[in-house]
Amino acid sequence: MDRTVLDLWVGVFVVAGILALMFLALRVGNASETYNVRETYELVASFDNIGGLKRRAPVKSAGVVVGRVSDIQFDNEKFVARVTMTIDRRYRFPRDTTASILTSGLLGEQYIGLEGGGDEKMLGNGESFKLTQSAVVLEKLIGQFLYNKAAEGGSAK
Repeated sequence: MDRTVLDLWVGVFVVAGILALMFLALRVGNASETYNVRETYELVASFDNIGGLKRRAPVKSAGVVVGRVSDIQFDNEKFVARVTMTIDRRYRFPRDTTASILTSGLLGEQYIGLEGGGDEKMLGNGESFKLTQSAVVLEKLIGQFLYNKAAEGGSAK
């Protein structure tokens, strides 16, 4: 085989390998999963602790992705995290809907779960959730457990 033809084939395989690695990186980083909707509206929720929630995290209701987290900011007046979500207009939620930060699996990614209420009025663009549940932080749970066990041991004497 001629040297230039061999170099050409090596180059083709190198480019194919780089494209395959980029594809896998996008899949792992969840960046390839596009959320294409034409009409959306924004909802806002305040949480005491968001844990490892990130922008572009899914917003799910009954296991169905209904939106994405579009922005996360710290509120200097209330000292809470303010999370803005972009929701597909096809999905409407009552005003007494609960927003919770949940985890996929034991150590999986965090997402926002919406549990619809019974109010007849629906949330509109820019409105806030009244009921929220912050992320469960494993370190806090372990600390509480150890503190309670130490308190039990001290009072038994």
